[in-house]
Amino acid sequence: MNQALTETMQAFLIRPERYGQPLQAIQLEQVRVPTLGPHQVLIEVMAAGLNYNNVWAAQGKPVDIIAARRKRDHNAAPFHIGGSEASGYVKAVGDAVTHVKVGDTVVVSCSVYDATAIESRVAPDPMFCSNQEIYGYETSYGSFAEYTLVEDYQCFPKPKFLSWEESATLMLNGPTAYKQLTHWTPNTVKPGDAVLIWGAAGGLGSMSIQLTRALGGLPVAVVSSPERGRYACELGAVGYLLRTDYPHLGRLPDLNSDAHSAWTKGFASFRRDFFKALGKKELPKLVIEHSGQATFPTSLQICDRSGMVVIVGGTSGYNCDFDVRHLWMHQKRIQGSHYANIRECQEFLQLVEQRRVVPTLNTVYRFEETPKAHQALLSGEVVGNAAVLVKAERPGLGVGC
Repeated sequence: MNQALTETMQAFLIRPERYGQPLQAIQLEQVRVPTLGPHQVLIEVMAAGLNYNNVWAAQGKPVDIIAARRKRDHNAAPFHIGGSEASGYVKAVGDAVTHVKVGDTVVVSCSVYDATAIESRVAPDPMFCSNQEIYGYETSYGSFAEYTLVEDYQCFPKPKFLSWEESATLMLNGPTAYKQLTHWTPNTVKPGDAVLIWGAAGGLGSMSIQLTRALGGLPVAVVSSPERGRYACELGAVGYLLRTDYPHLGRLPDLNSDAHSAWTKGFASFRRDFFKALGKKELPKLVIEHSGQATFPTSLQICDRSGMVVIVGGTSGYNCDFDVRHLWMHQKRIQGSHYANIRECQEFLQLVEQRRVVPTLNTVYRFEETPKAHQALLSGEVVGNAAVLVKAERPGLGVGC
């Protein structure tokens, strides 16, 4: 096993006693570099991608991830180092690692599981295993540190034509969106299919737009401002809707109530505007969801017959009401989705290598600005994707590596 050149590292830690706003919860500390297992890889982090799961971690909700980890393992560290995306150099490898070597430049996927467990070996997809977790969220020693610890199968070659910070924003939202659009047969994007994408100017949405177009579909974006709508169209959306134009959005009122009558009128306006944005009177075959409570009733109702609402989150809440008559009478599908498997990560990176999908990096923060970056994410100030420079000295480095 190769040894790291240093025993300690700087890392941004979250501790239970300071759960709350990211500015207070995420603080720089000096900790020991983690020890490698036989199938693990230590990466010197040049840049890290910014994702909402570390905002959740900082708040200690909806799950106290430190308490959950220590309940499973009493020896687990009483802190959390977040960050589920990284680009950097392989610094050390475990004794059983064969497909990467010290000095390789890599990006990492964010799904981890026990590859030795019989459940993982017989499962049709390791993403369905009970031992599957998200690196840098459910596991610690993520990418907001000088070094990060990953499993060997998480490592993929870094696209050489991209900078460190561009590469660091690829591997969470990109594969997540790719799986939403391609995995759940027969409800996959086909040429000419209309696709409705909520939060389309965000990290997941901006990837969903590009991938929908790359697969031949017609993405319609829902965004919070005209500026974000124009940004979505630059990425390939055929049109956009302003979320603020639809006061009906929210939990579904009780049927036969005055509030439900008002909701129905609001929905009719939303559907009419969707047709206008699409340029034809067709309902979406797929609805790409992550907002949850506020948008789900509209998503289920607007979805086409035999179409699918595929959801990967609940940023507006977790109680997703809907009128079940529209589900069974029109034979629609509700599908939960969660990241992607190794093959899907590889296929997504092929689209990146072919320049059919590009990073949507709009904001770059210095390492010392990590708490500020998460506060901005919580406040809704981040458009597209954002990255944190960890050991990269300035933006634009890493091209050719």
